[in-house]
Amino acid sequence: MPSEGSLGGPHGKERDDMVERQKMKVKVCLVGEGAVGKTCLIRRFIHDQFDDRYISTLGAKVSKKEVIVKNPKGDDEIAIDMTIWDIMGEKGFRELLKEAYFHGAQGILAVCDITRKDTLNELNDWIAAVNRVTGAIPVQFLANKADLREQAKLGEADVRQVADTHKSPFLFTSAKTGENVEAGFLKLAEMIAARAA
Repeated sequence: MPSEGSLGGPHGKERDDMVERQKMKVKVCLVGEGAVGKTCLIRRFIHDQFDDRYISTLGAKVSKKEVIVKNPKGDDEIAIDMTIWDIMGEKGFRELLKEAYFHGAQGILAVCDITRKDTLNELNDWIAAVNRVTGAIPVQFLANKADLREQAKLGEADVRQVADTHKSPFLFTSAKTGENVEAGFLKLAEMIAARAA
């Protein structure tokens, strides 16, 4: 039986293993045209699930997940509580809703569909709309539906060209298979942490 004041007992081991991490709360917005897979990417990231039935997002849906990234200022880690805003892909609402949905965002996941070339070019307008509210913030491009490469209308050079104009990284992702989904969210979290450092 542990003596009074010791770390023994059912919670003692937990205390020994607990690491004190710096914490951050961040808001990120997923933007892009309708049906590019924004909601599916979030579902894969949060719940590790995929559903290919398309249901249009009305307004915005908000999800949360904590991620752990390396602290850019040291050897420790930062726990980042991500509030993820899934923004509807209707252009007509972009200007109308921008203040309410984009205010306070610290990062953008810009999503296009590799089977629809126009969805990549439209990201310039989505990013500009966010930046008019937030100022320049980190952007991670996600070229989604990589599982449909045989139907692709966009290649790496196309995505790189648009991403480079924003000085941003890009990844080819698949919400269906999970390819690079977590990596995309984590990369954005790292960029936000580095900017805050």
